Formats: sequence, structure tokens, C-alpha cells
Amino acid sequence: QVQLVESGGGLVQAGGSLRLSCAASGRILSINTMYWYRQAPGTQRELVARITMGGITNYADSVKGRFTISRDNAKKTVYLQMSSLKPEDTGVYYCNEDIMDGNLRFQNYWGQGTQVTVSS
Repeated sequence: QVQLVESGGGLVQAGGSLRLSCAASGRILSINTMYWYRQAPGTQRELVARITMGGITNYADSVKGRFTISRDNAKKTVYLQMSSLKPEDTGVYYCNEDIMDGNLRFQNYWGQGTQVTVSS
């Protein structure tokens, strides 16, 4: 069974940095695009960044120049380096991945989420 486990969230002051990680485990043959989403209380989940298997990245306008998404295919891990954090970056951050499992099926998986709180 495929699982995604996030880590690295926490409480940080505005202007600070955090690095989130999301490790995939289970019967995985390949991972296509990897995503980071976030959800603040009372709002819809929004796409923050994504990275393709070939390393092409896209970012939400609100995080461009401050966040960097990267991946380590050997470790089946995606990262989100967050710098110059603002209070409006507060929320639960989720990784999401398109994974081909051991049964040769492409499915979309979500992690359990990790809380990021930025204090002013």
C-alpha cells in the first residue's frame, strides 16, 4: 500500500524559513508529478507548487520567489523550501502525487498534512 508522510511543519516567526518533506513508501514503480497544496482555516485547498518527473516546476503567484519545490527520485521524496514566510502562509500543507503502483495503475495519493504556523 502506498503512503505519503509529510514532515517539517511547525511554528515560525514571519520572515523565517521552514523545509517540508514528503516521503513516499510502498509498492511504487514510478512517481510522475508531485504537488504541494495548502489549506488555511475556512478556505479551499490551494495548489502551492508542483514539479514534474523531468524537474519542471510551477508556483502559485503568492509564493513565487519565496518557495522552492524539489525532488529526490531515489528517495521518493519531494521537498518544499519556504523562505521569507508570511502570516498568510499559515495552514496545513499537503503533498500529493501521481504514482504508478505495483499493479501498474496510476493513482493520485494525498499525505496526511503538516501544520505550518507563521506568527507576526
